[in-house]
Amino acid sequence: MSESRVPGTETAGPVVRTASGAVRGRHEDGLAVFRGIPFAEPPVGDARFQAPRPARPWDGTREAYAFGPPPPQEPGIMSRKDVPVPGPTGDDWLTVNVWTPDPDPSSARPVMVWIYGGAFKTGHAGQPGYDAQHIARDGDVVVVTFNYRVGMEGFALLDGAPANRGLLDQLAALEWVRENITAFGGDPGQITVFGESAGAGSVASLMAMERARGLFRRAVAQSVPGTFFSEALARDMAAALAAEAGRRPTAADLATVDPRRLTAAGQSLSARMLGYTDRWGQAAPTMTPFAPVVDGDVLPTTPWQALAAGAARDVDLLVGHNRDEFRLFLAMVGLLDEITEDQLTAALRLLAPGGGAGERAYRAAFPEDTPSDLYERVQTDWLFAMPSLHLAEAQRAGGGRAHVYELAWSAPGSRYLGACHGLDIPLLFGTFRADLGMLLFPGADVPDTAQELSSRFRRSWTAFARTGDPGWPAYDTEERLVQVLDEKPTVTAYPRETSRRIWEGHAFLPLPLLG
Repeated sequence: MSESRVPGTETAGPVVRTASGAVRGRHEDGLAVFRGIPFAEPPVGDARFQAPRPARPWDGTREAYAFGPPPPQEPGIMSRKDVPVPGPTGDDWLTVNVWTPDPDPSSARPVMVWIYGGAFKTGHAGQPGYDAQHIARDGDVVVVTFNYRVGMEGFALLDGAPANRGLLDQLAALEWVRENITAFGGDPGQITVFGESAGAGSVASLMAMERARGLFRRAVAQSVPGTFFSEALARDMAAALAAEAGRRPTAADLATVDPRRLTAAGQSLSARMLGYTDRWGQAAPTMTPFAPVVDGDVLPTTPWQALAAGAARDVDLLVGHNRDEFRLFLAMVGLLDEITEDQLTAALRLLAPGGGAGERAYRAAFPEDTPSDLYERVQTDWLFAMPSLHLAEAQRAGGGRAHVYELAWSAPGSRYLGACHGLDIPLLFGTFRADLGMLLFPGADVPDTAQELSSRFRRSWTAFARTGDPGWPAYDTEERLVQVLDEKPTVTAYPRETSRRIWEGHAFLPLPLLG
């Protein structure tokens, strides 16, 4: 096979033999990089809406130069809504990518496996913001990213199809890693899963799943969402989604619709979900009809219940959130500093624990907050901060170990966004000129403080992957010490203590169907 020179690469790309066949990658700036390796068959035809099937073997050497095509999805938050998701096309959605300092089986480096976010309806491993070169190079680790099905393909609860197909894709990818990563220079006994937002919800789900036992040793969950659906709620949402497409909520009926057309059904329903508040309750304002379903099989219970019962006591956990998570979403809809008293009251009564009691607790605890400030605070607490903290507390209650952090450094792109949702991604990956990084880090130069914090993220995350210790004390329920990542990082008592007290004793259960 001939090789051609491309910028940043050497000739004679490295060849690795996987269980399905040989793949040839590229040498890129001191790393060997492999892209678009199938870990499962394309989930189309009679495989549509089914559990992933192992990739078929191939003869010869397969070029692993380009990312596989994204799974069908609606545009992400950084995309124009009238422009399709760019990138390769085709049905081979289920692929993995590997960055390794040295594809030598004797290297036995720690392995970090990234799971992307995107509200369980968008995202793919080929996004420029997930270029893992800095993590692999700075931490001397092997990094794997992969695609999994999102939206209706991955998470709609349909008759004739297994629940949580997106989670089953993740299991299949982790099984591929266990079987093949030695050949890429990784240690299958030193695997860490890490993810953000929906990716963190996926990490938490995997920790709760019996089928995932033994597939990873450590887990990093960045901004865990508290939204897990009951079976009744998921079925009701699936019926509404199918109706948008003029079909019934069955795998057989929806399989007649092109996967790329189905994304419009999710997009249409998401835009109208607030109108379902009386029926879907707290799920309605999330604007996504997709989330892991507590179906009793693939996902037997919520992560908080599972971890408290000891389901992941042998898995080291690093978990945390950003200080101003919800500011990003308010900015997206033009409501920063525009929340009315009526909107605040409705949010407090819907989201705060105990309804009216929770509303009174928030108002009494934060009397100086404006309606916009208090609205953002309760939204951040409910959706990300308290689920993340409670996951650490559940892990400790179940006999496991957890380290907790809060990102408090404000994005330089806007004084209004603060430490908003997603800021940790460009900091961790060092991808300041891609995806959300373009919004949060505008201008020609990235501040030195951002570069320093970015390096600290990678040092801490890769140290955790190697040793289980990110560089600060484990969390306990007496001192409650956490790492606050700011211009001058410090270890201190949990900074949202007032919110923690309001939410103390709250159980994160599957969101119910109300009507």
